[in-house]
Amino acid sequence: MEINIKQFFQAIKIAKTTDYLGDVAILKAEAFGVKLNPKHESKMQSVIGYHPPIDLEKLSQLPPPTLGYQYAEHMKRNHLKPFEISPEVSQIAEKNVFSLRYSITHDIFHVLLGFDTSYAGEIGVLAFAAEQNYSLTLKVSLAMAIILYPLFAPQQIPDIFTNLRVGRLLGKKAKFLLSYRFEENWEKPLIEIQKELGLV
Repeated sequence: MEINIKQFFQAIKIAKTTDYLGDVAILKAEAFGVKLNPKHESKMQSVIGYHPPIDLEKLSQLPPPTLGYQYAEHMKRNHLKPFEISPEVSQIAEKNVFSLRYSITHDIFHVLLGFDTSYAGEIGVLAFAAEQNYSLTLKVSLAMAIILYPLFAPQQIPDIFTNLRVGRLLGKKAKFLLSYRFEENWEKPLIEIQKELGLV
């Protein structure tokens, strides 16, 4: 894997000085050459350049059963902010539709799949994404996580391997999630979207 050192250090610099977390994710993906699996290019046409702003306060006013409310609660509970892209990086982001869309939807996946943000929860989401075959990089990342996460969090080992199995199973049976416009369906009940996407 070829690494663009200049973009890698640019991402680190931005991470220390800006609220544009999307910039950090995009520049890191560019630095490490992260690309979409070519077989999915046609599926991603509907979300090229698609990254509408996400207002957590507004979403938190929706009824509790909705995707929007559950997502807002997840973000607040874990002290997270939605990814935003600066004008300077938006041009790069639109060229790498996978990096942009995966970065934006990662926390939505946590909500849909029912995984928390612990090491065990993260490996569940990663296993799902790797099984959906979005990018070779995710498969490599999963292989590394299987080795490293039990070392980082030995108390979570049972949950790590349970979520690894569940994430893979869900990834096999679910529809292709990465191209779904969640931002247009915040007001739908979470369970309804899970059924629609084959996650129940």
